[in-house]
Amino acid sequence: MERVVGTVVRGLRCPIVNRGDSIEEIVVDSVLKASEVEGFSINDKDIVTVTESIVARAQGNYATIDHIAKDVSSKFGEETVGVIFPILSRNRFAICLRGIAKGAKKIVLMLSYPSDEVGNHLVDLDMLDEKGINPWTDVLTEQQFREHFGYEKHTFTGVDYIDYYKSLIEEYGVECEVIFSNNPKTILEYTKNVLTCDIHTRFRTKKILKANGGEKIYSLDNILSDSIDGSGCNEAYGLLGSNKSTEDSVKLFPRNCQPIVDKIQHMLKEKTGKHVEVMIYGDGAFKDPVGKIWELADPVVSPAYTSGLDGTPNEVKLKYLADNNFADLRGEELKQAISQYISNKETDLVGAMEAQGTTPRKLTDLIGSLSDLTSGSGDKGTPIIFIQGYFDNYTN
Repeated sequence: MERVVGTVVRGLRCPIVNRGDSIEEIVVDSVLKASEVEGFSINDKDIVTVTESIVARAQGNYATIDHIAKDVSSKFGEETVGVIFPILSRNRFAICLRGIAKGAKKIVLMLSYPSDEVGNHLVDLDMLDEKGINPWTDVLTEQQFREHFGYEKHTFTGVDYIDYYKSLIEEYGVECEVIFSNNPKTILEYTKNVLTCDIHTRFRTKKILKANGGEKIYSLDNILSDSIDGSGCNEAYGLLGSNKSTEDSVKLFPRNCQPIVDKIQHMLKEKTGKHVEVMIYGDGAFKDPVGKIWELADPVVSPAYTSGLDGTPNEVKLKYLADNNFADLRGEELKQAISQYISNKETDLVGAMEAQGTTPRKLTDLIGSLSDLTSGSGDKGTPIIFIQGYFDNYTN
């Protein structure tokens, strides 16, 4: 019978993962159990994805605000610290900020506006137009910001992040001054010692600061890049990708992940005889059109994946072929013509008109987004995703 289903995505449940558990055994056992219970087979080129959260939990990759504070203090000493471009998130940054504050003497907090890096808005863009304010050139004090825009709460969380972040800093008896600017150089008028907290633009920000007189310049990936008094750490990303664990601790992004995906692939090969691709994923890479929030608060979508997931899709657009190359054909004749074209397509379609409108993104970013949307961020309880048919096309 002709196949009528393409890609199939399943969220798999697994036991609650704790420190010291073998994440490889949990993932493999969960996939095999799901296959048995749900009655699906495991095939070559299937994909298993694992959320970074349970990998980090198994590794016990945690740190407290005291660990963060000690690292910050060792880097900045008694200097006033400029904390610039943080994202607005209780889950992602609030506990980090508490640790930063505990390790500092005075903080100048510089927020980007009208939104943070991932689209959380402090103020509506239309309001800037109404007030005649240019966010690319105008620097605002806290008082000026309030005079123009009042006290706005975040659409989804109901939090006034200006007050909230300031209160977290002052909780430790640390003086805090809040300013608003999108120009990294602004902070150098207040202090030459800066912790830049942006995620995807951090290298450019540090370069600008250093080129314009910055002295002690660090980014979040430099904080807890080494263990502090036995804490967790992440050599590549430091605090980037961390999440709130408790009111005084964070779970860090998992470390040394490549051996994990390679071992899961090897174990599945041993038990099933099939070559399954494996990746660890964090945030997907998509934007909410209503809230304007761009999902990617992790430094990368995938910190590790097996080699079969490298690269980008090489696909043609079916509707383009139907409307152009084979516009005079219908029914079975059209189907056969398109199938033959796909079977004989070039190995590199970059620039080809037949490929226009396909998604020129890394496979890991696409599959990570698919996985993140499937597992969700709440209580679905499916941190392992099993994907079949992803590499199939119209001819399969």
